[in-house]
Amino acid sequence: MFQFSEHVRVLALHQLYYDPNIENKNLAQKWLMQAQVSPQAWQFCWALLSPEKVPEIQYFGASALHTKISRYWSDIPTDQYESLKSQLFSQIACFSSGSKMVLTRLCVALASLALNTMPEAWPGAVAEMVRVFQEDGGGVDGRARCLALLELLTVLPEEFQTSRLPQYRKGQVRGALGREWGSVCPLLQQLLRRTDSPGAVKARVLRCLSSWVLLDVPLSESEGLVHDCFSALPDPELFDTAVEAIVNAISQPDSQRYVNTLLKLVPQVLALQEQLREAVQNGDMETCHGICRIVVTLGENHSRTLLEQVDHWQSFLALVNMIMFCTGIPGHYPVNETTSSLTLTFWYTLQDEIMSFESDKQAVYLQVYRPVYFQLVDVLLHKAQFPSDQEYASWSSDEKEQFRIYRLDISDTLMYVYEMLGSELLSNLYDKLGRLLTNAEQPTSWQHTEALLYGFQSIAETIDVNYSDVIPGLIGLIPRININNVQLADTVMFTIGALAEWLADHPVMLSSVLPLVLQALGNPDLSVSSVSTLKKICRECKYDLPPYATNIVAVSQEVLIKQIHKTSQCMWLMQALGFLLSALPVEDILRNLHSLITPYIQQLEKLADETPNPSNKLAIIHILGLLSNLFTTLDISKQDDESADGSAPPVKTAPPPPGPNPVVVVLQQVFALIQTVLSKWLNDSQVVEAVCAIFEKSVKTLLHDFAPMVSQLSEMLGQMYSTIPQASALDLTRQMVHIFASETDHFPPIKALFELVTSVTLSIFQQGPRDHPDIVDSFMQLQAQALKRKPDLFLSESLDVKAVFHCGVLSLKFPEAPTVKSTCLFFTELLPHCSDVPPLARVVQEDGKLLVQAVLEGIGGGASRSLMDQFADVLFCLNKHCFSLLAVWLKEALQPPGFPSSRITAEQKDNFSHQILRERVNKRRVKDIVKEFTLLCRGLHGTEYAAEY
Repeated sequence: MFQFSEHVRVLALHQLYYDPNIENKNLAQKWLMQAQVSPQAWQFCWALLSPEKVPEIQYFGASALHTKISRYWSDIPTDQYESLKSQLFSQIACFSSGSKMVLTRLCVALASLALNTMPEAWPGAVAEMVRVFQEDGGGVDGRARCLALLELLTVLPEEFQTSRLPQYRKGQVRGALGREWGSVCPLLQQLLRRTDSPGAVKARVLRCLSSWVLLDVPLSESEGLVHDCFSALPDPELFDTAVEAIVNAISQPDSQRYVNTLLKLVPQVLALQEQLREAVQNGDMETCHGICRIVVTLGENHSRTLLEQVDHWQSFLALVNMIMFCTGIPGHYPVNETTSSLTLTFWYTLQDEIMSFESDKQAVYLQVYRPVYFQLVDVLLHKAQFPSDQEYASWSSDEKEQFRIYRLDISDTLMYVYEMLGSELLSNLYDKLGRLLTNAEQPTSWQHTEALLYGFQSIAETIDVNYSDVIPGLIGLIPRININNVQLADTVMFTIGALAEWLADHPVMLSSVLPLVLQALGNPDLSVSSVSTLKKICRECKYDLPPYATNIVAVSQEVLIKQIHKTSQCMWLMQALGFLLSALPVEDILRNLHSLITPYIQQLEKLADETPNPSNKLAIIHILGLLSNLFTTLDISKQDDESADGSAPPVKTAPPPPGPNPVVVVLQQVFALIQTVLSKWLNDSQVVEAVCAIFEKSVKTLLHDFAPMVSQLSEMLGQMYSTIPQASALDLTRQMVHIFASETDHFPPIKALFELVTSVTLSIFQQGPRDHPDIVDSFMQLQAQALKRKPDLFLSESLDVKAVFHCGVLSLKFPEAPTVKSTCLFFTELLPHCSDVPPLARVVQEDGKLLVQAVLEGIGGGASRSLMDQFADVLFCLNKHCFSLLAVWLKEALQPPGFPSSRITAEQKDNFSHQILRERVNKRRVKDIVKEFTLLCRGLHGTEYAAEY
């Protein structure tokens, strides 16, 4: 039991603030948090506020008061409301000339009290606050009282936004606060307009206005104050808070209703242009940023309202041009300016509003705004230009990264603008690039060329440009570019990659760009762009690449041997070669595979003979990764293009050529070597994973063409898993079960493998599975797959179905959410087979109650709330397939008091049972019932956490 004596409290606070030992700090913090919520806190918090205490101790006292009022309001008897209020007023008056941090916490405490008592117990709370602080303050000077009142009025709406009030109370209190604006507004106006008001008071007034407008105060009622905010903008001390107040006021969702007020604001915003230009000339980034925020907020939030005021179209166009100035503000982002990025969303919004009008109205607006958007493209491409090489070299890595992201944002904007401007935009870019590259008299900077190409790339990456008549000309211009810079070369590569689909339809143009890509492959600085572009070309154009195949393979082999690229790019390059080889005749594939893979096989043989160590481990994983990535995309059957990248199982549309698949031929040749590697590295999960990945990716790509390997791979997997069980072996087994378990020829080896890995995993469960959540997860996924693809596997006498079921029940209690999800999937696949697989029916009948208990335990609080949908699925399946048994099991399982939670009554349990048993069709309803029950079990029903759930 903690003793909260004053001496101990002071000692704990001293430890928290001053003790350098982090463990002592943590202990002190834990103790003080418990002290804050203790019943004694009502007594000691006032003592801690006494004047002789240091501010840190006073702050803790004020925080304890706020905690008690905001979280434990129900502990306070109603007859003590008035005395508590009076004490807080008194303390705020005392601290109005004292510590600012203590004053703020006391104001927050009084604000919390007001929110809990208004409007019933404390009607006119704000009016009373104003009156109390305007009266003579007993020795406290007027300025200090004024600042304390403003602090209180500022934190009141802020406390409302973060309060834990129930939803119905929030609505009541919001309404009461809205009515109190009539007491706040005149006070703020008076203080802001008085010439003798100190700067600190005016700044606090602006902060207070910012806070109140977030309560959706009608813009028409704050109009006068917003105009006063504009008057405050020339004062550097008030600039930031004035900007914040204006932005908050005009960005409230309700403000668009007040059209006349908005129209009055437009000329005031336009009047800021002179201040903006001066700030640009003086390099005053903060002022530029603030004014830009105001103009963009008005345009972004009210573009439709202002567009519809056709009599005022010129003033809105002037506002749009002011935003254009902000977009094109001089200097390079983010080093010389940080303003232009704020404007990009506005251009999306304006375009959406224009395109949403009916066609007649839209045509009128397009006549005005299409030229504006063409100008925007010029501005954006200018802003996307790199600085000079010397300047760019001086930038920090963080600045370069911010610039990269900024260019991506520009790219997204250009792509969006294309929807409005269409093919004319591409023609416009092409004409500019053509003039730039063919004008011998006027020297051009590489930055200008790069930006125009970047514009093309931005559009071609996501928009179908196959119909465009300028792309042939662009492809013709690319070889004319004098590539003397890494950034320019990168963009040339990415532009070619973005046109890969177009090249597939116009293969005659491949000869113009492929040499550039192959040349770039040898430059480590162009690693990402050149390899990704080659991969795109090989994927999209593979049936047109056989004439170039020898050259592509030779260049790729050379850069791989020279180790020019990092590991991930080497993997991409192998995927590119897989696509390329897929379109060649089988004998050519085998010949190319031989020359491509032989050096790696020789290296792997050498490594397999060496004693395992960290460096040769990395080399082995690298080689195995290269093989995996090659086999991921090497598929000689014709297939649906959508799945050709290996990300999803390909859809075969034509049979493969006769004879063994080249991938299978290679795998059979290296199989013994892989076994040798495994024998040395079986203890290393990363090497085992890399080996399994080769076969898993091959199986996914080849599907039934993998058949010749099934028997020997099943045998190897069984040996691997028996020696040292690893999750990757189970995942590969699951793939094999998925594809081959239903085939008569392959059922025996698959059955033997499935029974072996099941038996080995069951022994892990007997020894204690908690150290192997990954194995348990993969095992449950394997069992679910087996039930889905071949439930006959569970008819075998060699399979201990009862033990598998019990493992599932145990796995439901694991703390790892993915494992529990996989286990729930296993049970939802198992339960429907109670009718057609007798061993499963027997075990469910005998031990189903254990499953119900485990599910209820999870719902009752034993598992994460994110898993409730999965538990609901299991209950739904039980209800659908074992209805009469579930009724008995629920009754028996919920009988013991305190299960699954001590927070629920017998009546609530009965209600839950009846609701579940009634729903045999509506799965969504079962999920809602389970969510409701878990909130009751956790004591969260009706709280803010429940609202978020």
